Amino acid sequence: MTQRPDKVGVILAAGFGSRLAGGDAEASPKPLIEVGGTSLILRAIRGLGLAGCDRVVVVLGFESDGIRNTVQDGLDGSVSVSFVTNPRFDLQNGVSVLAADVAIEDVFILVMADHLVGDEVMELAGRHRPPEEGATLLVDYDIDGVFDLDDATKVLEEDGRIASIGKTIATYNCIDTGVFVCTRALLDALRTYFDEHGDVSLSNGVQTLASRGLMQTLDIQGGFWQDVDTPEMLAHAEKALAARASGPR
Repeated sequence: MTQRPDKVGVILAAGFGSRLAGGDAEASPKPLIEVGGTSLILRAIRGLGLAGCDRVVVVLGFESDGIRNTVQDGLDGSVSVSFVTNPRFDLQNGVSVLAADVAIEDVFILVMADHLVGDEVMELAGRHRPPEEGATLLVDYDIDGVFDLDDATKVLEEDGRIASIGKTIATYNCIDTGVFVCTRALLDALRTYFDEHGDVSLSNGVQTLASRGLMQTLDIQGGFWQDVDTPEMLAHAEKALAARASGPR
């Protein structure tokens, strides 16, 4: 009987997080910011465990030692966690995805350390299988409910596939939640773009797959998520978590 490969989760936690710090040099790195009493990075690890990931790879860069130590101290043993370092964390986030390449065999779930994602959304991601030689982005169609829409990454979805993605696109019908279910094809697309341009964003890789018809969308069906990129977003996230804790899931 063939043993199935481990399902791998990848967390991008390499960036500066300067907007959330608000210019405070003494502020904690963004993945260590606590929301509802738990750091963003530990919440992301727990979410990937709920998605069925056996292993989680955390991509580090800025303040890597502090993040690594906090994660190791906070682990409960339910998920195996390892670390890779992106020495060029000053570049765009696609470079951090490429840093995890050595730890990825086949399908992986990719999340951002600065996104809060509800359990129901992570469980949905865990049940999903992406297209062969492609990937899937979980999206939110409740555009009016998105806090700080100007900062959100917009998506134009057509027939279940991504036609266009970016923060400044004029026509869109849903929003990028920062949760992806991917095959290694995304890594190949990112590396090709990086080799040509010397830098690459995750959106560049997504758009490359989209141009081939291989980038699907998955509706989160009213599930919860919140980017935590500024002090205002952090305050909103705290209120949203408190509301969820006091009401039905």
